[in-house]
Order: sequence, then C-alpha cells, then structure tokens
Amino acid sequence: MKGRESMERNICVFQDFLTQAHRERIDAAARAAKMHVRYFATGQFEEAKEHLQHCEVLYAQSPQLLRAAPPTLRWYCTSSAGVDLYCRNDGIFANPDCLLSNSNTYGVTIAEHVVMVALMLLRRMPDYLDSIQNHIWAPPLPVRSIRGCEVTILGTGDIGCHVAQRMRSMGAAKIIGLSRSGKSREAVYDALYPIGDLDAVLCETELLVMALPDTAQTRGMLDRRRIALLPRQALVINVGRGTAIEQEALADALNEGRLSGAALDVAVPEPLPADNPLWTAKNLILTPHISGNMTLGYTCDANVEMFCTDLANYAAGRPLVHLVDRARGY
Repeated sequence: MKGRESMERNICVFQDFLTQAHRERIDAAARAAKMHVRYFATGQFEEAKEHLQHCEVLYAQSPQLLRAAPPTLRWYCTSSAGVDLYCRNDGIFANPDCLLSNSNTYGVTIAEHVVMVALMLLRRMPDYLDSIQNHIWAPPLPVRSIRGCEVTILGTGDIGCHVAQRMRSMGAAKIIGLSRSGKSREAVYDALYPIGDLDAVLCETELLVMALPDTAQTRGMLDRRRIALLPRQALVINVGRGTAIEQEALADALNEGRLSGAALDVAVPEPLPADNPLWTAKNLILTPHISGNMTLGYTCDANVEMFCTDLANYAAGRPLVHLVDRARGY
C-alpha cells in the first residue's frame, strides 16, 4: 500500500462539513487532475497525518495537521478566509515554497451578519432587549436607518464588496472603501482611498465596517486617537480580526457615550476572558466569531467549488485564483 501511495499524486482532505455531493464534486475534479483523493474527518487526525506523508495537496483548516506535513507538500488550501496563522514565520510549512490559498467564499454570510447587527444597533435592539429582560414594556425609542447613512468599509475584498452591495440596496447615502491599494475589483463604492487617508474619512463616517486581515499594517489601526475622530453617533462593526481595534479604548468610548454603539464578531484573545471590559461595555453586541462559519449551505458549496477550480489550475500549472502572498499576509 505504501509503495502504491508513493507512486500516486495524492490529495488529503481533512474536513467535517462535506456532503456526499461535495465529495462527488471533489472526486470528479481529482480524476480530471489525474490525482487520488482520500477524506478524513477531524476525529481521524492520526489517520490523516499518516496519509498526508504521501500527499502533495492538503485541503483542510488545521494548522496542527499542516505542521505534520512533509517537505513534499506543494499546496495547502485552507477552507478559512483568514490566513494569519499560516503567514507567521514560525516554520509551520516544512516546505518553504509550499503554495497557500484561502477561501474567499464567506462574503455572503458575513455581509448578512453585518446588516443584521447594523440594524440591531440603528433600531436600538440592545435597549429593547434590556427592557424585555427586566419585564418593561418600553415606549418607542428614536431610531435610525441604513437609508441615508454614510458608510465606510475598511477592506475592499470579497467581504467588503458584499457588504457594500447590501448597503447600496438599502439606500446608504455614500459608501467609501479603503484598502492598502485604494482599489477594488468591484464597482460598488462611491469613492475608494488608500488606508493612509483613513483619518480624513472617519470624521464623516456614521457606520464603520472593518473587514481587515491580521497584518503588521492593520494591527491597532482603530486606536484611541482614531476612535476620537469618529462622530458621536457613529457605529463600529468588526468582522475581520480583533487585532485591528484597540479594545480598551473602544470600551471606554462606548461607556462614556463618545460612540453610539459597536458590534464585534472578533476579539483578542478568543475566547474573551471573563474579566475583559468588552463584556460590560454599553451598547456593544458581541458574537463569538460566528459570522462566517461553515453552517450556511451556500458557503460550503462555494468553498468546495473554489478548491476544485484551483485544483484544475494547479494540475495544469496555472496560477491559483486564491493564492495568498504569505509575505503580505493575504
């Protein structure tokens, strides 16, 4: 068996979300690439680790399994969007030239999460929920709308573009996108700027959506000084990485009424310790990094399709569509 495996071009798939239809799609892509694929659930770590020693491709979301990969691994496709765990120079890749690709398939589910928490904040749901929990039938409170709102989106990739599309459909007055390059693949923004122009934009922002990766350039981007630039009525939503916000400064701004509200799906660390000030910050919606999980069928389907598309590219010697620049961190 070991001799047979060493002669084949093997793929190791280490995923729990796959349906039979997903496996059939991957099987077909592997046959077209003249490669052999085997599947392992996360409860089969040791079996997957053993098989991985004979593989050149790994499709998984497991830094632990990647660390066990041999120098002959040539491509690691992670089913996650964030790749910060894989871009740190700590020897996680036995083969320094191993290709890394990620999944840009979470835009739909994360954008829906952004719309949900934005409406909850604009329409005062934290206040109403507090009243209900105290058995108080509260009178109507003044509310706001996405319609006519000035929206700033940090990160103009797949997630940012899906958020912009939904804000546009709901009547946002202006949508500004900021990124490292000051560009976007989609024409969904009223204006695009490089991240260096962030200070000038914040003072006119009513809804700030952060969808940034964790890199040296993005860490602490929304610090105490920049939080102070936001208008008092502004809302902050972070669905990127918790490292992008100075969390203590955000909690202070919320508790002191210098910021209208916030919603964080990411934090540092995760999970949050019980004594972290974010737990008790005023008008803050906390969710445990679930905006982009693999429970939405569309996301799972798109994730598999992404892998199969790049498998065809890999087999043909073409560039991967979702290739990550490990030096840049995205």
